Amino acid sequence: MPITLKELAALCDARIEGGDPSALVYSAADITCAQKGQVTQLTNAKYARYIKDSTATACFIAEGFLVDNIPENTALFICADPEMSFIKAVGRLHPAKAYNSQIADQAIIDDTVTLGRELFIGSYAVIGEYAMIGDKTAVLAGAYIGNNVSIGRNCRIHPYAVIYDNTVIGDNVIIHSGAIIGADGFGYKFRNNAHIKVPQVGNVVIEDNVEIGANTCIDRGALGSTTIGVGSKIDNLVQIGHNNKIGKHVIMCGLTGVSGSCNIEDYAILAGSSGVADHVTIGQGAVVLARSGVAGDVAAGSQVFGSPAKDKKTAYKEQIAISKLPELLKKVKTLEEEIRQLKNQG
Repeated sequence: MPITLKELAALCDARIEGGDPSALVYSAADITCAQKGQVTQLTNAKYARYIKDSTATACFIAEGFLVDNIPENTALFICADPEMSFIKAVGRLHPAKAYNSQIADQAIIDDTVTLGRELFIGSYAVIGEYAMIGDKTAVLAGAYIGNNVSIGRNCRIHPYAVIYDNTVIGDNVIIHSGAIIGADGFGYKFRNNAHIKVPQVGNVVIEDNVEIGANTCIDRGALGSTTIGVGSKIDNLVQIGHNNKIGKHVIMCGLTGVSGSCNIEDYAILAGSSGVADHVTIGQGAVVLARSGVAGDVAAGSQVFGSPAKDKKTAYKEQIAISKLPELLKKVKTLEEEIRQLKNQG
């Protein structure tokens, strides 16, 4: 539903400079392609060149952000935090799909299940024995909820997500399609030339405000719980092994793999394709940069890179040194030849 610039600015705590306050905005777009009827944001000077030829109706910028060549018909929304204000605008212009209270006839729900109020249960969703589903939660088509699973309020379980028995999920949790929560951990003992499975009898506990991406797997504990702390965000295609303790507000990017019994402390960041060996602690606020392999503990607040991962500055120096090796080898060969000639002359 469209909104005037004046109304949108008030909603997003911004003041208007230029443009027509009565003009309508219908959608949001990136600065590189925004057109008339759309609102965009400019928060990085690297993209300032796109504003000159933009036909966007409005653009969010920070107070004090200097930009030239603003088109006459583009209004500036000047605010303290343009990124957060733009998020508000996107939420207003592109609201998330709402699911009205409804339980599909084709849903399979055990008689022992406890259902909250204002639920949406989609077609062919399966909910097992003694499960509990909190108020205003949506379990979409084809999702599987196992026995004794507890899901809190205002959660969204997307199609074909699988939640194994005894999993505990807090409030405001989003689990995307294809995610598998609570499968057996990868535990075996090698005896008599065979791999003997270690029983996995723990569970997974996911606290409030967590989001879990598509096709991510979180294994249950062998005996205790694999836990995901409040506010943590886990990308697509992430593997979290058994008995891991993921702290609060942790970021784990796509293709990250964490072996068993690790401790990822609050506010840590694991960038894309990073790997963590078992029984490792990643300290509070530490950053593991992309494609790094972590074999030992990482100190709180540090940044590591490489495989094996080490302090970022050290790793970068080593990478620079390696890039110079071909030139260095040429020089060494030249020096060797000069030494050989000197010896022959002697």
